Amino acid sequence: MPDWADPRDLDPEVRRALRGLEARNATRVAGHLVAAGSLVDEDPAEALAHARAARDRASRIAAVREAVGVAAYHAGDYAEAARELRAYRRMSGDPGYRAVLADCERAMGRPEVALRLVREALEGSPDAAETVELRLVEAGARQDLGEVAAARLVLEGALGGRPSPEALDWDDPGTARLASAYADLLAAAGDEAAARPWQEAVAEHAPDDDVEVTEIEETADEGGATAADGAPAPEDGAALEAPPGAAPGLDPAAGRDTGGRAGSPADVRRGGRGRGGRAAR
Repeated sequence: MPDWADPRDLDPEVRRALRGLEARNATRVAGHLVAAGSLVDEDPAEALAHARAARDRASRIAAVREAVGVAAYHAGDYAEAARELRAYRRMSGDPGYRAVLADCERAMGRPEVALRLVREALEGSPDAAETVELRLVEAGARQDLGEVAAARLVLEGALGGRPSPEALDWDDPGTARLASAYADLLAAAGDEAAARPWQEAVAEHAPDDDVEVTEIEETADEGGATAADGAPAPEDGAALEAPPGAAPGLDPAAGRDTGGRAGSPADVRRGGRGRGGRAAR
């Protein structure tokens, strides 16, 4: 456990969820969660190791399973991410992470399943931010299937239909992300004339956007997508106390751009409550 991982820095909501654990165990779990949350950007593999260590001690805590799923997603272990986030959803009743789960299916070489999950999520009236993530995953899944024209229609529809760079609201992050994906899609399809004005607009208005179209790496899901939480029941014990203003540990609702694959949500989000996935890789 890193010396700097102070269990008192854990998010209060997660800290409350650990109250059923024996006091010493709760402190260890909290420390691992704080370490995972602090490392997820710079060292996602190490963050995942800490999240797994927390799961080994508290697998029946929904927030712990959520932490493992988020860390696994950032570390590129999409099979584990899908299993853990499904376990979290089942245990907590939170319907979020729909775009992330669809993106995991893409990464595991199942674009048809990804499209089904996107369709089901869109039927649930997602908010604007999640809709952007879902459309990006949808476009990426169409690309995976070789349906470039269909992917183009998805992005054009998300941008309002027959979009032009001059007519967009570039101050809207979702619009900028969709436009970046659209520019990359046009270039990947060999339509350089159409791609050029979009690429120039992206360079001008969203120069820090790292969305690009690349080939995905398939991840084998040896265990399937079924979640399991068969660890022994936690022991009763004292809750952790935290000083006022404590920083959160692993906060899956805090978005982070992971770059990469077309159609993968760029931020990990909780459906309508937070943010939901990685976008257009």
